[in-house]
Amino acid sequence: MSSASIIRWQIARLEDLPLRSLYAILAAREAVFVVEQHCPYQELDGLDLEARHLVGWHGEEVAAYLRILGPGSRFAEPSIGRVLTTIDFRRHGLGREAMARAIEFMKTVYPGSDIRISAQTYLENFYGSFGFRTVSEPYLEDDIPHIEMLRSAQD
Repeated sequence: MSSASIIRWQIARLEDLPLRSLYAILAAREAVFVVEQHCPYQELDGLDLEARHLVGWHGEEVAAYLRILGPGSRFAEPSIGRVLTTIDFRRHGLGREAMARAIEFMKTVYPGSDIRISAQTYLENFYGSFGFRTVSEPYLEDDIPHIEMLRSAQD
């Protein structure tokens, strides 16, 4: 990705995504979470139907992605999950930009709410830089070590 490359950011519900865009998102998630991480699991978990999907597009290609779930979907609090940057777009700060955009969006849509995530343990410092603090012991999720982290609404 060159410094002149433009990323177009979008937040949409599943039903508002064109089929080709949805296909690109699902292919990116499968490439990162199933293939790259050597983790066969049920990637489509039903939560996409109620989520908002934040996508960083480079043309028609997914550069970065995450999903935003409302309170009561996965956790009592609103949450962020499925955070990824595709292989060709890593090391350009897109994951950081996606998280910052998601947090700002959530402050508007869910004002006064904490945000909870289930984070891969090796990313604890990354999420900590956004104000998330670890609130659980490590646990295995799909055979990958995770921790729950919480970002206070006051941050």
